[in-house]
Amino acid sequence: MSLRIVVADDHTIVQEGLRALLSTVDDYELVEVTRTGEEAVRAAVRQHPDVVIMDIQMPGIGGIEATRQITKAAPDVAILMLTMFDDDESVFAAMRAGALGYVLKGASPDTMIRAIAAVADGEAIFSAGVARRALTYLTTPRSAEPPFPELTPRERDVLELIASGMSNTAIAARFGLATSTVSNHISSIFAKLQVATRAEAIVRARDAGL
Repeated sequence: MSLRIVVADDHTIVQEGLRALLSTVDDYELVEVTRTGEEAVRAAVRQHPDVVIMDIQMPGIGGIEATRQITKAAPDVAILMLTMFDDDESVFAAMRAGALGYVLKGASPDTMIRAIAAVADGEAIFSAGVARRALTYLTTPRSAEPPFPELTPRERDVLELIASGMSNTAIAARFGLATSTVSNHISSIFAKLQVATRAEAIVRARDAGL
């Protein structure tokens, strides 16, 4: 039984290259070629192929959103991203949207054929460069984001001292600042945290672990 494939890419040269490649494999059948994200979604729902080979940057909703919509509307359709973008944001956005594979344009014909077969079987597959990036991303320790990222480091320090019960004068002495400067920091903190009083700020700070 042949694998039924939809290609979603707005570049004619890529379409023709994939058309030629797929024609060399006896059990691969190209059932439709689309040029926009919306067309890709419609083709996936209408044709219900085994695999959609999806570009990221296309007219319309684009490949990431198209992948997300196909995953919801036709969850049995496997998505293989074929793109020139290998930045972390694109790779992991595609994964979160539901893509099973991610291969860079310029991959060898053998790599493409293996990737199509793999995602059709429900396997996750990435080209070597993308796989290294994914492994690095997943194994690199990440420090927890500090509370209240909207505050500057100095404002966060001031808030922590407010939460510990220190007065403006004591905070000014701690940092070697004028009391008026501390007051300005506190006004900024109140505005960013959307609180009106010192007591409210202390509650927010202590709830966040300060």
